[in-house]
Amino acid sequence: MTPSNDLVRIFDTTLRDGEQSPGATLNADEKLEIAEQLARLGVDVIEAGFPASSPGDLSAVQQIAVGVGRATRTDKHGSPAEPPAIAAMARASRADIDQAWRGLRDAKHPRIHIVLATSDIHLEYKLRKTRSEVVDMAREAVTHARRLCADVEFSPEDSTRSDREFLVQVLEAAVEAGATTLNICDTVGYTLPEEFGALIRFLRRRVVKTENVVLSVHCHDDLGLATANTLAGLANGSRQIEVTINGIGERAGNACLEETVMALHTRKPVFDLETNIIRREIGRTSQLVSRLTGMLVQANKAIVGSNAFAHEAGIHQDGVLKNRRTYEIMDASDVGLGESRLVLGKHSGRNALRWKLEKLGYRISGEKLDYVFRRFKNVVDTEKAVSDAQLRTFCAELSVATDDEVLNQPSAVNAG
Repeated sequence: MTPSNDLVRIFDTTLRDGEQSPGATLNADEKLEIAEQLARLGVDVIEAGFPASSPGDLSAVQQIAVGVGRATRTDKHGSPAEPPAIAAMARASRADIDQAWRGLRDAKHPRIHIVLATSDIHLEYKLRKTRSEVVDMAREAVTHARRLCADVEFSPEDSTRSDREFLVQVLEAAVEAGATTLNICDTVGYTLPEEFGALIRFLRRRVVKTENVVLSVHCHDDLGLATANTLAGLANGSRQIEVTINGIGERAGNACLEETVMALHTRKPVFDLETNIIRREIGRTSQLVSRLTGMLVQANKAIVGSNAFAHEAGIHQDGVLKNRRTYEIMDASDVGLGESRLVLGKHSGRNALRWKLEKLGYRISGEKLDYVFRRFKNVVDTEKAVSDAQLRTFCAELSVATDDEVLNQPSAVNAG
């Protein structure tokens, strides 16, 4: 069924492209656990693997096709929903396509995903094929896949470095052979958002002439632009995005699911697009993928990093205490990460300290607050952070000394 024009399909390739991150290899049980969580997250398509790459990957795809690809789930409105489509990658060869089908055939909604390079540098050095041979390969591969599966995606690898007219020729051959999704790949993260948006706009006009073909985008992060390029693709008419959790993937990684989904949600007046993602599952999914792949999420990572909803600067903390929207454009709870944090450090001010003390059960003001503030500043100038135990000690000092004694203490007292 063709989605409405304001719905963006989320194609998650964490288990295929994401797993290609050096050191991120997953066993079959781990892939199944992540796939189950991706289904709870609400992704529309789970690319479960590349069955021709190894017997283990074939087995993992088969387990996901049965265990996740046939299971009813709950949608973001709390209603019963269809299982996600389960996809598997194949090169443009009968052997790969047949192996992909062996992995997928038990899923309720199987999808064969065919990848074939179209840039001249790939044709000359990797495929060693002429352009006409590649057009024939695309046509024959999609035709064979359609004999097995009603849902076939075709990806011209290195689309953004391909000759535009040749790209059109290959895509038209794929559509004529029965491809239902055309996935435009910025395989090496080469393009800029304006260029990528223009390419998608051009291909919509030249190739995608029917609502039965979905235009998709797949962007890598070699220049740090994967999410920006993905959003540019959506702004110019693509209606499927290929993303990974935490942005993991080959080299610098892929466009992030969490970043693109939250950009669409936060900037809805700009895009006016919807997804089926259950946003409160984002944090849990991020943590699971990080744990099972062993790939730590950097602290300043957008949406899911440990500092994404943390504030240390006094000006920011004061603003957040008065109204969170002064420095937060979304809520941590919206992505399942509990509450934002005020971190007491060398840049923090009195309002944040007063707030923290109240959290610890202390209500002090005036000169007593000034005293604790001085003690606190002495600590964070050398130790970067102050502990709850240290704050309790400072407050206890107030209870055993007169105001005059307290106020006359040197400001550089040992923090204990």
